[in-house]
Amino acid sequence: MANIIDLKTFTDKRGNLTVIDKIVPFTIKRIFYIYGVDDSKRGGHRHHQTVQLATCIQGSCKIFSTNGQTEMVYELNHPNQALLIEPKDWHTMYDFTPNCILMVLASEEFNETDYIFEPYTKG
Repeated sequence: MANIIDLKTFTDKRGNLTVIDKIVPFTIKRIFYIYGVDDSKRGGHRHHQTVQLATCIQGSCKIFSTNGQTEMVYELNHPNQALLIEPKDWHTMYDFTPNCILMVLASEEFNETDYIFEPYTKG
């Protein structure tokens, strides 16, 4: 199941520096970011192989995640936290603030055959 990871942050009078290294449990093969989102939902899928680490480097959004047994809603609202999304986690992103920039690190390059769009069925 998806889980929040605290990112190492150094703070002093000059500001904050957040580091993403030695914490990502996969080799990064793709980086993308989502911004300028209206009231739409993004995502709506899970993967066969891809693991993702998502963080709002500005603003906030919510991510709904389910592995078919457990459902959770995570609010990403601080750039020193990230959500690790496993391949089995069907997820949607929503409630983006107008200034939100959601950055995602992925374990695989884009491959349309890696996507599973059908949600889990209940029962």
